[in-house]
Amino acid sequence: MVTTHNLGFPRIGRNRELKFALEKYWKGDIAEHALLEIAAHLQTQHWQDQSRLDWIPAGDFSLYDHVLDTSFLLGNIPARVSALPGGALDNYFRVARGRSVSDGNDCACVSAGEMTKWFDTNYHYIVPEFDANTHFSLHASRFLEQIRQAQQIHPRVKPVILGPVTYLWLGKAKDGGDKLDLLDDLLDVYAQLLHELKDAGIQWVQVDEPVLVMELDQAWKHALRKTYYQLQAAPVKLLLTTYFGQLQDNLQLACELPVAGLHLDAVSAHDEIAKVIDWLPVHKILSLGVVNGRNVWKTDLTAALDWLEPVHARLQDRLWLAPSCSLLHAPVDLESEQKLDRDIRSWLAFAVQKLDEIGLLAKALNHGRGSVTEFLRENSAAITSRKQSKRVHKASVKARLQEINDAMGTRQSPYRQRAIVQQKRFQLPPFPTTTIGSFPQTQQIRQTRRDYREGRLPESAYRQAMQQEIGYCVREQETLGLDVLVHGEPERNDMVEYFGEQLEGYAFTQFGWVQSYGSRCVKPPVIYGDVAHVKAITTEWIRYAQSLTSKPMKGMLTGPVTMLNWSFVRDDQPRRETCLQLALAIRDEVLALEQAGIRMIQIDEAALREGLPLRKSQWNSYLDWAIRAFRITANGVKDETQIHTHMCYSEFNDIMEAIARMDADVITIETSRSDMELLDAFDRFQYPNEIGPGVYDIHSPNIPSVDSIIGLMEKAAQRIPAQRLWVNPDCGLKTRNWEEVKPALRNMIAASRYLASHLNPAQAS
Repeated sequence: MVTTHNLGFPRIGRNRELKFALEKYWKGDIAEHALLEIAAHLQTQHWQDQSRLDWIPAGDFSLYDHVLDTSFLLGNIPARVSALPGGALDNYFRVARGRSVSDGNDCACVSAGEMTKWFDTNYHYIVPEFDANTHFSLHASRFLEQIRQAQQIHPRVKPVILGPVTYLWLGKAKDGGDKLDLLDDLLDVYAQLLHELKDAGIQWVQVDEPVLVMELDQAWKHALRKTYYQLQAAPVKLLLTTYFGQLQDNLQLACELPVAGLHLDAVSAHDEIAKVIDWLPVHKILSLGVVNGRNVWKTDLTAALDWLEPVHARLQDRLWLAPSCSLLHAPVDLESEQKLDRDIRSWLAFAVQKLDEIGLLAKALNHGRGSVTEFLRENSAAITSRKQSKRVHKASVKARLQEINDAMGTRQSPYRQRAIVQQKRFQLPPFPTTTIGSFPQTQQIRQTRRDYREGRLPESAYRQAMQQEIGYCVREQETLGLDVLVHGEPERNDMVEYFGEQLEGYAFTQFGWVQSYGSRCVKPPVIYGDVAHVKAITTEWIRYAQSLTSKPMKGMLTGPVTMLNWSFVRDDQPRRETCLQLALAIRDEVLALEQAGIRMIQIDEAALREGLPLRKSQWNSYLDWAIRAFRITANGVKDETQIHTHMCYSEFNDIMEAIARMDADVITIETSRSDMELLDAFDRFQYPNEIGPGVYDIHSPNIPSVDSIIGLMEKAAQRIPAQRLWVNPDCGLKTRNWEEVKPALRNMIAASRYLASHLNPAQAS
């Protein structure tokens, strides 16, 4: 009989209950016990959603981030936090966001942990920190309590833990030491944990080692061997879990490690299934991730059974079925979507429906296809409908792709010539200040948009309300003294969804939320067909904002690569083709802004890095088409139009040369949480254009001091000519409130003025 299980479930709840509970707790509106009660209720609901599986996961739920949970499980708490008063939850949120609810508004807050992307997804994790004093110790009470609660729902509970090697891989040695020197101490704690899980009645433990799909040198491969040969004495069975890619040169290693089972992402690594079956010892189970855990399209069940039936014939009871990865990256339940277009809805599957697909495949394998005839017929009809839909394919879009040429991606003049023209036009001071685009999205702004969307507010009143918000934003920026302004984006619900709503080829959900980090949830739109620009999207708002000020006003757009990577993308054509369609659509908007008189245009590519293949040997192919798409979007403008781009919360050091090929006049990029580590890249590579290293961590409620900003910028000026440096936050300000934003920006501007008077840009090159 085939066994069914899941690697992890979305945490946030069908209606984002976790998000709202966290934000109430941080504001002091609810107590800790109330937050934990809501979390416990969500966990119970999620286990019930998964109860039809043979095994359900436990430990996959988190109040903020599962990697941060692992750090606290292992007693790896930064020294700047561990000595502070308060309980474990206080310290947990201090590392996550720089402040606990008990610290108040006037506290001497600590630096939040660095945050970066989880492999090639849009989920962000808190980076573990290591140094010479790092010592691990087990703190498993909360983890074991989750397991006890799960056991009350289901007789078979499979705890989920992050593997020790992946944990070290994801972390940073703050003192430059070798992370692998910590492995022996770490393994002692993992061994202790596995024994405690045995005492809790556990048989199987899921150990996630996605590092196995990465390019590993011999030291890391040795660490994997050492880890699992040492842990094979554990009194529980280990399911070694990989996802997000192929094993490739690590395939034999993964098959030979002394564990009871191996999970393979059969969506990303389908071509490796046969080899894994041949190499996997006969006493091990093979779990196949047969349903895509990262996208929303229905699985073609008939096609899946066509290749699964021979596999089942060989493996029999050794075959387990699951999604390809944790369903953390999928919305919760399609049943909530009652307003979605009927045809498009029939093509989709969210987390709950993906588990239904797992169950149907298992039933068909265990009892024959005849046991699920009607379900297969319905599934086949949906798959065929999508393939044949005239809404998906548009000849005009395909024809325009054929017209793309190299000239479309090339500026009229090189940067050095453009810079002279732009400086003469804008007359900016040294160390010019700006923001990334959005300003606080107040409850009133959100309610106004909601009333308009639901028909309770006429269009004229809506436009007037948005103009009032833009006017307020412009006035506040002028009062603060910013050099380059933005309109604040009150009309935008999300940087991707807003644009997608006005392009052909996109569909939108009401409740398709996924977690990005902590309480931050995004609702990725669905690219179901060929993408095209229909009409100008932003010109009215930006032109109005510019009419209110004599200072430069940036037009704000989302770039094609980010539109791609932050959407649920169609899987019936190469991603690069969809990206080029997006590039042409956003190019039309760039040119419309320029035609409207806007001479600064920011094209955000926050997600450029996360689209990188996990193996460096495949990077160049992706970067070639991704950068080409950006250049096609941006480079049709005149020399006097200044193109900005923005990137955040990824490691960019190793792709700076590729970023330079984008040829944006100005790039703003996150560096505040990593203490300007990005600047190390400039020891090896001289970035040719202007750059604004983010000096204000907007994901923390902490207000940066003038001295801290000056210190960061002085570090930057040691590597980058001062005349090419900008001063800005590291991301948009929509998640903050004005009481935090105003003093933070005031300090940022004061730091800029100090730098302008103390660092001579003419001598800093």
